[in-house]
Amino acid sequence: MADIGLLIIRLIVGLTFMGHGAQKLFGWFGGHGLKGTAGWLESIGIRPGLLMAVLAGLGELIGGALFASGILMTFASFLIVVTMLVGIFMVHGKNGYWATQGGFEYNLVLIAVAIGLALTGPGSYIPWG
Repeated sequence: MADIGLLIIRLIVGLTFMGHGAQKLFGWFGGHGLKGTAGWLESIGIRPGLLMAVLAGLGELIGGALFASGILMTFASFLIVVTMLVGIFMVHGKNGYWATQGGFEYNLVLIAVAIGLALTGPGSYIPWG
């Protein structure tokens, strides 16, 4: 049963991260695409906006795909943690803890999940298992 639980966590978190990456990179799922994301990043002082939008989008897309599949779990978790830390330090941290005030609560939960799975492993339900 633990392996099924880990699979559910991997799929939900990983596919959600892939979706966020697709929003940034391609404008899918209601996202703003590279141009819109770059403009927003520039507006909050993250420069160069286009490069950072590409890096954030790729980190989320690739990290999410690896996380969902259970492949290279440590690297996948690293990409997710780095992306969430940037979100905390550059956007959400100044708003306090709670997400209802735009805080970093959600980012921290995702960091905990990513580190937890990096330490426990992906479970046995993996493409090559």
